[in-house]
Amino acid sequence: MRSISIFGATGSIGESTFDLIMRGGGPAAYRTVALTGSSNIKRLAEMARALNAEVAVTARDDLLPDLRAALAGTETICAAGQAAISEAADRPADWVMSAIVGAAGLVPGLRALRHGGTLALANKESLVTAGPLLMATAAKYGATILPVDSEHSAVFQALAGEDQAAVERVIITASGGPFRQFSMAQMQAITPAQAVAHPNWSMGQRISIDSASMFNKALELIETREYFGFSPDQIEVIVHPQSIVHALIGFCDGGIMAHLGPADMRHAIGFALHWPQRGHVPVERLDLARLAALNFEAPDPARFPALRLARAVMDMRGLSGAAFNAAKEIALDHFIAGNLPFLAMAQVVEDTLARLSHQNSLQIAATALEDVLHMDHLARKTATQIVAEAVASRH
Repeated sequence: MRSISIFGATGSIGESTFDLIMRGGGPAAYRTVALTGSSNIKRLAEMARALNAEVAVTARDDLLPDLRAALAGTETICAAGQAAISEAADRPADWVMSAIVGAAGLVPGLRALRHGGTLALANKESLVTAGPLLMATAAKYGATILPVDSEHSAVFQALAGEDQAAVERVIITASGGPFRQFSMAQMQAITPAQAVAHPNWSMGQRISIDSASMFNKALELIETREYFGFSPDQIEVIVHPQSIVHALIGFCDGGIMAHLGPADMRHAIGFALHWPQRGHVPVERLDLARLAALNFEAPDPARFPALRLARAVMDMRGLSGAAFNAAKEIALDHFIAGNLPFLAMAQVVEDTLARLSHQNSLQIAATALEDVLHMDHLARKTATQIVAEAVASRH
């Protein structure tokens, strides 16, 4: 029986993974080693009961009593805290979904790779902050990393059987989010409630806001470089409002291969779950006649400066990805809290990168976990100071 773990089980990716596992036979077909979540204890316990999970972990230490009460009468071991999540990753599993949001997903993913199984990577921050370390760890232990972002899964599928040396261009698509046609003046007044309302995808609060600002696409640009090894000048972003084409590969003979699919993350998750075969996935089948038209346009760098910052990170490499992500997470926290305007998030990230670059802090290669975690801490501290300065200047 195949063993699985789901890190970030109660988020949108985790829920979709759980749905596919249950449709595929649940505990009769899979041995569930570990499930982790955060504050949604009721849902985490429901999943653990449904899958007979060996371990259930909440990231919140204060919610451990609630988790134990919810799982009373079962054989599931309950634990709490970041250390417990990492320890859960030390339990061998054939297939691990890495869907914890943010830099917090890096360490569990690295530890899961040591078992030599398959890591289904939905935590894009792992590649952004420590791409060389993650890929080297997989190679060392003979593990497989499969991308679960819809764009990178599309690139992976389009490259199957192709000579990567024949690739000229990799084009990942962006929906443009809810503010694609907003003026600069309108974007200055965007609220967190507006930014959460994505037109195509059903996602959590933070990733929805990242999508609206295109910071999510910025992370995916960096991911494309780190996972596939393409040079920055080969990687493009195109705005595609329908979110039907997820990526395109342009070859040296002028041909372009596109991957199309519904805006449903279960496709990419199901591909990773069944790989190297293809299994049945219960997603909507495209009706091209009903779609009628697919539209594409260039992203506006003025309204979405995150893409420009991502290209700077791809050029700098080193620990710049860790700094970029940490500053982005701090800026996002303060936007949600009402301390920063929407467009100011990118300025915080840019200023953080500039200060750390002047300190010569970004040049170290992202090959040691200690260096990555130190940069994550340093960038968060720097970004927090920049936000405080910005708030003070407005008063």
